[in-house]
Amino acid sequence: MCAEMTKLLFVPPVQICVLLFTCLYMVCYLVLTHFKKAAEFITGEFVLWLCTFTLSVAACAVLLLPISILSNEVLLTFPHSYYMQWLNGSLIHGLWNVVFLFSNLSLVFLMPFAYFFTESEGFAGSKKGVMARVYEAVVLLILLALLVLGIVWVASALLHDNIARKSLYGDITCHTCTRGSLYSECCCFLCTPFGLSRMFSVTGSLLVKPRLLEDVEDTLSCTAFEEDSLRRKLNCNPSCWVKLNMEAMRKEYQTVQSRRVALEMRRKASAWQRNLGYPLAMLMLLALTVMCVLMVCFNVLELLLDDTAMPRGMEDPHLGLASFSMFGSLGAAVQVVLILYLMVSSVVGFYSSPLFCGLLPRAKDTNLTQIIANCVSLLILSSALPVFSRTLGITRFDLLGDFGRYNWLGNFYVVFLYNMLFAGLTSASLTKTVTWAVQRELIRAFGLDRLPLTVSRSTIPLKLLLASGLSKIQ
Repeated sequence: MCAEMTKLLFVPPVQICVLLFTCLYMVCYLVLTHFKKAAEFITGEFVLWLCTFTLSVAACAVLLLPISILSNEVLLTFPHSYYMQWLNGSLIHGLWNVVFLFSNLSLVFLMPFAYFFTESEGFAGSKKGVMARVYEAVVLLILLALLVLGIVWVASALLHDNIARKSLYGDITCHTCTRGSLYSECCCFLCTPFGLSRMFSVTGSLLVKPRLLEDVEDTLSCTAFEEDSLRRKLNCNPSCWVKLNMEAMRKEYQTVQSRRVALEMRRKASAWQRNLGYPLAMLMLLALTVMCVLMVCFNVLELLLDDTAMPRGMEDPHLGLASFSMFGSLGAAVQVVLILYLMVSSVVGFYSSPLFCGLLPRAKDTNLTQIIANCVSLLILSSALPVFSRTLGITRFDLLGDFGRYNWLGNFYVVFLYNMLFAGLTSASLTKTVTWAVQRELIRAFGLDRLPLTVSRSTIPLKLLLASGLSKIQ
């Protein structure tokens, strides 16, 4: 009876991976359809399917470490449970290999093909249609692949003297994977510290701030009067305002209208939401950020004292033998939260940077080219997350499959410098963000944000700020 029950409960790893990927695919499809413009019949739907596949692979890459860590804790808690027979090392190892394979497939073939297919119209003289666009996209993809292979081969010939003794496939694969991983890690390294500091302002814009020395009713009345005045000017005969820049006035009107809506939300918010929600969210973000920096600093000390702190790959995860955190299940849960927090911070930092802020998707107003660029960017960030988290010492779960075969992971100086720079950049960004946030809140609370533009607010001394605030209270 027990043997039959075990046989019924046993599910092959392939079916579990397919089930997980199917669920993520449906969720990603709903997300992309929320942002995309009206599709171009079959063409838009086909490209959308490829983008959904890539975004699903990115989601799987984000969940690699959390699933692995939680699976180990579940097997430690229920070591002899019949219901956990399907959860084993081969399943986790296979999941890592599949994600690595599909992420490279999406970056090298699917997304370039989707972009070429979107921009192609068919060769001159050929019959217009979907197949003509497919032929042109395939030809362009082959030419791009030959160009990339040639560049990598020439670079390998310049860097290695024993190139003749190496196979073409092995050398190109090694250099492509190494440089791809370095690019992904550098992108994640630059975006995450900036994103950690930006998380405070982004979260603050979504929540209702406390009323610190502020009369919301008075500010709302002034904003409503200003909005009404701008509306009357815009609705008036344009000949009366020929000397005015109508476009600038429309932008100012939209800004004032957004400010009025935000003030109305603050007035309608409950006391618990104003005075408890915002401080708790800020304290939680601060605690997570400080915890990340402390764990990186502790990892730096371990790198100096213990060789086992270096990131490396392993063939068998050996799940269910010991916890990957010295604090047990609680520490493992904290690791999962920090890994997901780093991923969210890297995405926020990416979209907040001046170079990529234009890629931020808008609901029902994102074309296919922007969707492709967003999917590629998210896949690059998510595929770097496992190596990024292990290199910084956020988790002790060693890398599986091809994720742990990068040569630079065994270089002590690269890993040590990586940790030091991350801790320094994050600390500097956090200090600057907190300092400017406090100064901005003091200026807003004491009413100095309405000073004439000829007065430089940065030159106002702190004594004048406090004196103005005290006189306003009295």
